[in-house]
Amino acid sequence: MTNTYKPLTLKLAWNLAAPRSWVASVIPAVFGILFCSIQGYQLSAWQGICLFLACVFLQSSVNTLNDYMDFIKGTDGEDDNVEENDAVLIYGGIAPKSALKLGIVYLVIGIFLGVVSCLSHGYYPMIIGTIGVLVIAFYSCGPHPISYLPVGELISGGVMGGLIPLGICACADGKLHFTAIFGSLPLIIGIALIMLCNNGCDIEKDILAGRKTFPVVVGRKRANQIYHGAILLWVALLIMEPILLIGKIGILCPILLFILARKPMSKLWSLQLEPSHRIVQMQTIAASNLMGNGAYCITFLCFCIIKIIHG
Repeated sequence: MTNTYKPLTLKLAWNLAAPRSWVASVIPAVFGILFCSIQGYQLSAWQGICLFLACVFLQSSVNTLNDYMDFIKGTDGEDDNVEENDAVLIYGGIAPKSALKLGIVYLVIGIFLGVVSCLSHGYYPMIIGTIGVLVIAFYSCGPHPISYLPVGELISGGVMGGLIPLGICACADGKLHFTAIFGSLPLIIGIALIMLCNNGCDIEKDILAGRKTFPVVVGRKRANQIYHGAILLWVALLIMEPILLIGKIGILCPILLFILARKPMSKLWSLQLEPSHRIVQMQTIAASNLMGNGAYCITFLCFCIIKIIHG
């Protein structure tokens, strides 16, 4: 008996790209572009656009390939507390190979845009980009996928929250600007929390699948303690770093945090890493990243506008 699959539509391709998760790549890309402006690094407009799109396509590739690998390994199912839009291969009825091909297409487009953006700017941007592509390749694939190891939070936060801004700054003048990593600390923590929420809610499922994620290793009680500690550290960094980096105008960030991020972050604090909370947990951590790290970027944008006005 042969399987009858539905065609891969634009809507299903969009859902596989998981645009709600783009916050983990879009905000670091925006911050990297703004940081170049603040520091006076000469990043052209076309470079900024290409690098922004490269981050979106690479993130889409990660999401699509991860869904493909989870599906063929049988680690995702209808009883795993996932939304239909986030489980296209389960509910969409498309051929798994279609998702694999789409993930590769997203990856190739992302690599092309990244390479075009950093040509003639030395080898540092290429090295940083290569590290990012290797992480994508080995995140779900290979004999020991990163997603099966207790380093997913560290790698996802470090690569997306830290290496994206570092790579964008390197594309401006071919140099390594480690101050960009310091400025990216709130993004690193916020993105690492996305992975911690995901893995913390999936402990039982991951144990059955043979995954040794960080929450599996430390247990749910300790994972929840680290989760709440990371939220406190995240908020503290969002308050302190703008003031350290851009002075008095950085006070705008805690004000914006209170206005924009108070509700999602309060809800995030009240949640526990439980399977039954998975859907609302992932929605809340995504909203908290958008509003919290978004407030951080808006603060730097205001600084850039004031800098332009005053010449």
